[in-house]
Amino acid sequence: MSSKTKTTLKKGIKILLLADFFAVLATGMIGPIYAIFVQDIGGDILDASWAYFAYMVSCGVVLYLMGLWENRVKNKGAFVVAGYALNALGCLSYFFVASQWQLIGTQIILGLSQAVLSPVFDSLYSDFVNQKNKAREWADWEAMLYVTNALAAVIGGYFVAFFGFKNLFLLMFFIALLATIASTGMLKGKKYLGE
Repeated sequence: MSSKTKTTLKKGIKILLLADFFAVLATGMIGPIYAIFVQDIGGDILDASWAYFAYMVSCGVVLYLMGLWENRVKNKGAFVVAGYALNALGCLSYFFVASQWQLIGTQIILGLSQAVLSPVFDSLYSDFVNQKNKAREWADWEAMLYVTNALAAVIGGYFVAFFGFKNLFLLMFFIALLATIASTGMLKGKKYLGE
């Protein structure tokens, strides 16, 4: 690739990729072993289904409303930080889950976090994408998502095998906090983020 066609990612995309890496790593650790956790708290397959339902409905309904509202918001970076902070709270909430109702509450928190985050994340990412390199820069995010989820699945399984679910949830919370901290870079001005 010649130096004339070489492009670098803008700071805004680098911050979003870093923050999302931590968030995906944190939440991805429970994914493949979620049903085992539900069984550990006395639940069954229907309980897991209802908890997933609560996540999807809370996310879907609120996401639609946030999408309508967030277009009018000037400081979208604040919503990115809020979304990642809610994600960290959801990860921590798993630590306290002892019943199906608490699990549903945790799933609602995680659904709300995704609903707050998704529209502004996509909007900001789109704003910072180099228009001549759209496919590659969106592929950067997609590739990060899949590879990080793959790593998270293995890390989560091994971590629970050796240290148990409670310790996994603390690890998830700590990593999700890193996502929140990283996302605070989105509070800087558009000029900085667009460099």
